[in-house]
Amino acid sequence: MTNKKQNHIVAIFGGAVSGAEAAHQLTQQGIECVVFDQNALPYGKIEDGLPKWHAKLRDKEQQKIDERLKHPLVTLVPNVRLGRDVELEEVANSWGFSAVLLAIGAWRDRPLPIKDIDEYTEKGLLYQNSLIYWYNHKHEPGYRGPQYEMPDGAIIVGGGLASLDVAKVLMFETVERALCQRGHDIDLFSLDRSIAKVLDELGYTLQDLGLQGCTLYYRRRIKDMPLSPKPAETPDEIERVHKIQEKIFNNYQKKYLFQVAPLHMPVDKIVEGGRLVGLVFQRTRIENNRVTPVPGSECEVRAPLIISSIGSIPAPVKGIPMDGQVYRLCGEDCCRVEGYRNVFALGNAVTGRGNIRNSQQHGREVAKVMAERYLSEETKYLQGFRDAENHAGAGISRIAEQLNLFAAPTGRQVKEIKSRIRQLHKKSGYKGNYEKWIEEHRPVRLEEMRK
Repeated sequence: MTNKKQNHIVAIFGGAVSGAEAAHQLTQQGIECVVFDQNALPYGKIEDGLPKWHAKLRDKEQQKIDERLKHPLVTLVPNVRLGRDVELEEVANSWGFSAVLLAIGAWRDRPLPIKDIDEYTEKGLLYQNSLIYWYNHKHEPGYRGPQYEMPDGAIIVGGGLASLDVAKVLMFETVERALCQRGHDIDLFSLDRSIAKVLDELGYTLQDLGLQGCTLYYRRRIKDMPLSPKPAETPDEIERVHKIQEKIFNNYQKKYLFQVAPLHMPVDKIVEGGRLVGLVFQRTRIENNRVTPVPGSECEVRAPLIISSIGSIPAPVKGIPMDGQVYRLCGEDCCRVEGYRNVFALGNAVTGRGNIRNSQQHGREVAKVMAERYLSEETKYLQGFRDAENHAGAGISRIAEQLNLFAAPTGRQVKEIKSRIRQLHKKSGYKGNYEKWIEEHRPVRLEEMRK
């Protein structure tokens, strides 16, 4: 290891799975890292997007991040959002960092593809990220975020694991409320094991509770729903994966009692009194693995709430060029952000682009084993976390090799970086003790309140 490499300082924006992995990889080579995070806690969607019934998985993954970020060569800078509190161009070009890594994730919901539909956000329309954030934090004393009520009969537009999480939230909320009205104190951890079993033990059906349940509208067939990461190429493999995905979905539906309407895509909105009160759906068919609308098959579906769960994309940030809904990167050049010599994107911010062949191969081997076991919900989340780490690790190994092409900060620049960090720490109240900061800012957990 050269002295020049030891003197490098790298800025990482985002402290969650990819950012923590990047810091781990770099500190193992003796490279100092400054990790900026937009929140007080550096856990990203493990805290705000992983539904709170996954308490053990959440705690395990957060502990792993803690172990990496409390390393002596890592400095956390909390409550700093790129594009709001600091500008990328200034950090990359003026602060003196050897390189800047963007591991800021995908926090923006993919827009529902209906003209002007977003005018009705929180007026009959909700998006998945906002919903799960509310659901994860609404129990906390002093919570001041948005407040939502989950009505019976809501509809979800989407497909995949995230949309099934939304269905579970809706069913948990409506069933728990109905049971409470009948004198039963049943929490979400019991319902997570199986709503059907809970109701059976209490002698109820959904109809007895006056509930119809929510409905998930999906533009493809159930067997096409991306619930298994197992790669499929041959006709036999494809057929096998289709059976796995149907099995996974059927198990979900039997446990959580929601409805499903496959082969439907939204094409228009229904608005009354300034609120979204429904959607117009068109039936579809699958031809050569493509979704094809069926002419003349439009139908109106009214509902008290519509939730869009069709994926997440990186949020626009001043200074980061966009290529449609993703960041504009320089192809094979290690996920380098276009227009910058030393700025790179990692994890969800990359959305699959870049040369990550080795990590993809590793992901395929893991997925093969998991698919054989039909994949538990937590296993799928773990696969997502490990994929993010693998992608970050593959990218970091190449970025680290290029660090000697960049100038290490001069003594004066190091002092300037430290001075800027002290100012940001003073603004947030962070005093440099990582473990104490985490303990002071960790939210009250629902399972702790239930004890």
